[in-house]
Amino acid sequence: MSYFAIVLLVFAVILLFSVVKIVPQGREFTVERFGKYTKTLKPGISILTPFVERIGRRMNMMEQVLDVPTQEVITRDNAVVKVDGIVFIQVIDASAAAYRVDDLNYAIAQLCMTNLRTVVGSMELDEVLSQRDAINTRLLHVIDAATEPWGVKANRIEIKDLTPPADITNAMARQMKAERERRAVVTEADGEKQAAITRAEGAKQAAILEAEGRKEAAFRDAEAREREAEAEAKATAMVSEAIARGDVNAINYFVAQRYVDAFAEMARNPTQKTVIVPAEMGSLVGTIAGIGELVGLARDQQQTPPPRPPARTTRSGGAVPPTA
Repeated sequence: MSYFAIVLLVFAVILLFSVVKIVPQGREFTVERFGKYTKTLKPGISILTPFVERIGRRMNMMEQVLDVPTQEVITRDNAVVKVDGIVFIQVIDASAAAYRVDDLNYAIAQLCMTNLRTVVGSMELDEVLSQRDAINTRLLHVIDAATEPWGVKANRIEIKDLTPPADITNAMARQMKAERERRAVVTEADGEKQAAITRAEGAKQAAILEAEGRKEAAFRDAEAREREAEAEAKATAMVSEAIARGDVNAINYFVAQRYVDAFAEMARNPTQKTVIVPAEMGSLVGTIAGIGELVGLARDQQQTPPPRPPARTTRSGGAVPPTA
């Protein structure tokens, strides 16, 4: 009797585990009744019909990452590159993913490989190396459309590595070096050009300022000479008037002025080592005294008004007033 109870207990436990199913979060189980799909169990606890229903497929509903194996692809310009990548997928419909395709991960990996070969083969090497985003976008569009009937959503496809041949890599390195050297030469030439332009502008401005300075100096010199000439002319006129009036001091002033100018010119001569002072200094002092008297006389004449001329008489005996 005890053996029967133990067997019955074991049978009850087995029956309980076969009927009561607990689905974890992120998973979905398909249910088959006599081998035919009937429903999908969501996360939680579910009870099946004993001896009639059973669990068919246990599907992972979380986002998965599949590795695309490395493969050699010939580009449009006949360059061979090694390409691999990764694809991010997520099962949306558990029943479609379970019963519409066999070995879902392998099918998606092969689909990615063939489309990767097609997309990369339609592009040139430079485009492949520089337009990874365009390749990813085209692959994602194609893979997502192909996996939609399987109940799978392709979220992202990324090219993980692109490896061109060694000789092409060396050629690209030399090309990059030559391009950078060309840019350096162009930049240096532009700098020298700007420096030359700046120096030329500076020289131009300096020449303009120097010419303006010379112009202003010449104008000042001319004005000074003009004023000096006017003063000389007035002095000469005054001396001439004094000589005309018979003033001996005016003659002495004129002679003394020339004498002093000649003596000063001789003293300013840079080649002159010795200046001989004239022996007759008394004559020079007398001349200077005469110049002083002449200056005083000229001052007195400026302060004293000129005398009025006498009145003239007419034939009739009348007086004619003097003219101003």
